[in-house]
Amino acid sequence: MKKDIKFEAALARLEEIVAQLEQGNTPLDEAIQIFEEGMRLARECTRQLTEAEKKLQKLVKTDDGFQLELLDIEP
Repeated sequence: MKKDIKFEAALARLEEIVAQLEQGNTPLDEAIQIFEEGMRLARECTRQLTEAEKKLQKLVKTDDGFQLELLDIEP
């Protein structure tokens, strides 16, 4: 798997893998291989989503404690 895979491409491939495994007719060795690929893709999607979330939120102190706010990101 490419390290620089785009989120949308990773998600699309992950959906293909899920569909293939759900059919239940994939030989065991191949099913294990694509399952492992799916796990790598899922981790990469999670990593990218976490990074995107970090870019969009900041922790702000309030009178009641702390709250998350959207960052003001200029284009």
